[in-house]
Formats: sequence, C-alpha cells, structure tokens
Amino acid sequence: MAGIILLLMVAVPIMEIAVFIQAGELLGLWPTLLTVILTAAMGTALLRHQGLATLKKVQDSMNAGRPPVAELFDGLCLFIAGLLLLTPGFVTDGVGFLLFVPPLRTLILGGVVRRLSASMQAGMHAQRGPGHGDAGTPPGHDSIIIEGDYQEVGPKPDTDPTTPPDRKNNLPGPK
Repeated sequence: MAGIILLLMVAVPIMEIAVFIQAGELLGLWPTLLTVILTAAMGTALLRHQGLATLKKVQDSMNAGRPPVAELFDGLCLFIAGLLLLTPGFVTDGVGFLLFVPPLRTLILGGVVRRLSASMQAGMHAQRGPGHGDAGTPPGHDSIIIEGDYQEVGPKPDTDPTTPPDRKNNLPGPK
C-alpha cells in the first residue's frame, strides 16, 4: 500500500506537468491557466450542490432507520472529488469530475463491497482453528467447545429425604 501511494505521489505530478506542457502548447499560457481556475470553480459549485443533496439523503436514511452506507460512501467520493478539483491539473480534474457521476460512484461502491466481503470471508476462514468445520459437523454448523468448571448446587443425595434408600449410596457426587 505504501508503494502505491509513493508511486502516485511521483507519477501524478509528472503526468500533470506533461499535460500542462501539451495544453500550454495547444491553447497558450493564459487560456490554460483560465481553464484550471474554471475547473476549480465548477468543482466547488458541483461539490456544494451534490454535497448538500447527499447530506439530505444521509439524514433521510437515518430517520428511516437504515444505515446510510451508500450515502456516506457518496460523501467520501465527493470529498475526494473536491480535493482533486482544487488541486491544479487536468488529470486530477478529470478524475474529480468522474467522481461526481452517481452511477460511477455506485459501481465503485459495488467493487469495494465485493472486495471487502471476499477479504472478510478469507479472514474468517483463516482464523478458524481445529474443531471448526470438522468432517462430522453438518455444513454451515461449527462445532463449539465451551470449557469451564462446575459446582453442584443443592442437597447432597445422602441427606435428601426424597431420594429413595436404594439410590442414596449409588448416586455420583461428594459423600
């Protein structure tokens, strides 16, 4: 994970510089700078509009008693989109504008959920020790062993008046 972050920290600025050079040659200096400023302004407006709508959806979900997982993920994507759009550059602006597209956010959420689900299932299988999922255990049922100490509570069989005389000395327990 640290390697990916390091790679992004090196690769993204290099890509941005290359795209700036190409845009500057194609459009000129001032139109290129104006385009960067306009994308930041458009991103701020989009963030305000979609951010408030997402906040309302979170409140509606919570009032309905549903966990607002998808809405919070949308909020996270919008936050990242806002950061990317405020960062000068055409590549980051492109990724930022893509995160404003709701169907794309839904696709990303589906991928994240699938990956987390697979990761959690793999982790649960790896944590099982001996005695879990044995051959004699029916599928879907884990054998559970609970160890503990016990102490008998109640009258002793030898002193209990309801115990028949022939069973008083044959019962297990302290004598």
